[in-house]
Amino acid sequence: MHPDSFTVISPVDQSSYARRPFATQEHIEAAFARAEKARRDWARAPLQDRLAVVTAFDAAMRRRADDLAQAVTWQIGRPLWQADETGRLSLITSEMTGYAAEVLADRPFPGNDGVRRFARAQPGGLHLSICAWNYPTAMLGFLVVAPLISGNVVILKHSPQTPLIAEIAVEAFAEAGGPEGVFQALHLSHPDAEALIGAGRFAAVNFIGSVAGGRRVHAAAAGTFTNVHLELGGKDPAYIRADADIERIVPDIAEGCYSNAGQSCCSVERIYVAAEIHDRFVEALVAETEKWSIGHPVNGKPMLGPVVRAEAAQRIRDACDAACAMGARLVTPTPAELPGPAYVAPGVLDGLDHSMAIMRNELFGPMACVQRVSSDDEAVRLMNDSDYGLTASIWTADEARGMDLLDQLEAGTVYLNRCDHADLYLPWGGVKNSGMGRTNGRVGLAGTTAPKSFHIRSRLG
Repeated sequence: MHPDSFTVISPVDQSSYARRPFATQEHIEAAFARAEKARRDWARAPLQDRLAVVTAFDAAMRRRADDLAQAVTWQIGRPLWQADETGRLSLITSEMTGYAAEVLADRPFPGNDGVRRFARAQPGGLHLSICAWNYPTAMLGFLVVAPLISGNVVILKHSPQTPLIAEIAVEAFAEAGGPEGVFQALHLSHPDAEALIGAGRFAAVNFIGSVAGGRRVHAAAAGTFTNVHLELGGKDPAYIRADADIERIVPDIAEGCYSNAGQSCCSVERIYVAAEIHDRFVEALVAETEKWSIGHPVNGKPMLGPVVRAEAAQRIRDACDAACAMGARLVTPTPAELPGPAYVAPGVLDGLDHSMAIMRNELFGPMACVQRVSSDDEAVRLMNDSDYGLTASIWTADEARGMDLLDQLEAGTVYLNRCDHADLYLPWGGVKNSGMGRTNGRVGLAGTTAPKSFHIRSRLG
């Protein structure tokens, strides 16, 4: 038996911020009935009508920007002044609606002997979109807007840490004039979600979350032939070559390590520094880290608030302690007092190597982990020595050499002199344990469709 409800504990002050019931079987079946009733009409609706609905949905979400930001801050701890994600959602929506006609247009192929050939992008049907908590509003661009544009209907399961975002989104969709059953949200328990996936109730499952969660989704879908897309974790490396301009790049590296309290799949979690500049780099990074203030995310304007849960904060501290017990050094001062048990001060950990778990397991916290390297070859070997492969970056003044190194990296996205950026235009996704499939841009929108081939013979005989 699983619980019939769940509680959101705010990392800000450990208060019970919200309590919600899990969907009952009756609620689940009613949602499926509404989705099935709406599915065919939505798929056959003219593209311009679908685009009008998602554009109105985006506008309705922007009108709720303050409510959404408050919900983000109290549910995950990001400072309120950084918590409005509706601008990102709006940009994603605007870009996708702009090229939807191009991406979804019939694609002609060579014909001969009176035969005309083309492929048409078709909606797959009912999508289950499972959203992570760390960017709970912006992620709806891929998880909701993209499949709706393509003519699919969507049931959203948001993280139990951020259920209010799903509720606000459903309210906004209704205000936008979205047809009943086209977009719904259910607070599904994990066992119920897995059972529905395992029963083949969905045409596709779009999952953004942890590797452990992705494995459970993938296992649940085994044998159902459900189209599964998994965007999972990362242990993203950066390599600082000896010719890098330390003073200019250190602010970007710190941003990559500490933004959103290090709770991004593309956060910089491993930093390999050429031995010749190692000491200068660490000194500069420590100085930059001191600019990253931490405090109550509502009562002031700190750079960082708490991480998502007190348990996560303790896990991060334990990982750092374990590394230090093996010879690593925390080279930034530890604050005498923090506002609560979920707060983790940003720090620089030096003297690391791959025998330490902190260099192998996803940390998801505001810690810059530094290892000295003696050559480009060693750096590339260590960067690829990971179960993950989401993003990786090279920092150098030599663009040609940097490009050569990028080609050798095992990652879905590689950067030269940039990091921690999910590009709206390029395909986004990873290799190894970082997932399967791609989102974003034209490739991501096309991925929400099932191409159907047409072979038209207009004359007989």
